[in-house]
Amino acid sequence: MSESQTLLTENITELLSEWSNGDEVALEKLTLNVYDELRRLAASYMRRERADHTLQATALVHEAFLNLREMQNFDWQSRAHFIGIAARAMRQILVEHARSHNREKRGGDLFRVSFSQVEQIVSSEPTIDLIALEDGLQKLAMKFPRPAQVVELHFFGGLKFKDIAEVLGVDGMEVSLRTVERDWEFARAWLHKELIA
Repeated sequence: MSESQTLLTENITELLSEWSNGDEVALEKLTLNVYDELRRLAASYMRRERADHTLQATALVHEAFLNLREMQNFDWQSRAHFIGIAARAMRQILVEHARSHNREKRGGDLFRVSFSQVEQIVSSEPTIDLIALEDGLQKLAMKFPRPAQVVELHFFGGLKFKDIAEVLGVDGMEVSLRTVERDWEFARAWLHKELIA
């Protein structure tokens, strides 16, 4: 990590702390620092959605920020932690849109998530239903919470495995890079069995 990246990460962590303590100016500065990254993440999500999706990447970021604003007193640990939570917020927004769309269509076309542009979770299938993936992740989380978090942070959050190890190790427990890699492989196999078999 370069010196400027280290300073940016430290600055974001400091802004998260200040925001948690009620400083609204810190939230504005934080927004400026992470907006482009969240916009890229949202654009990545939207590329995997159906072509006629009514939600745009910018609107997805704004909805996620509205949800995050309500978490002012949250104990933010780091930039990676914030991005991970933002990714979860975006995923939940998209899943709710998918559920709403399906209710309107009464079983019409489901949202499809293409894995061709990112590392595949279920390697034998080029696409998978977003709602089915969400349901599968919830089942995985009930039995194996950490591997489910790894999928969420890596696939949906776009975090690298080393950043995921940092996020998962926030409660005084260290999580190694190798553990995260094993969790990823386990989760992929588990989801493959759950969603494809």
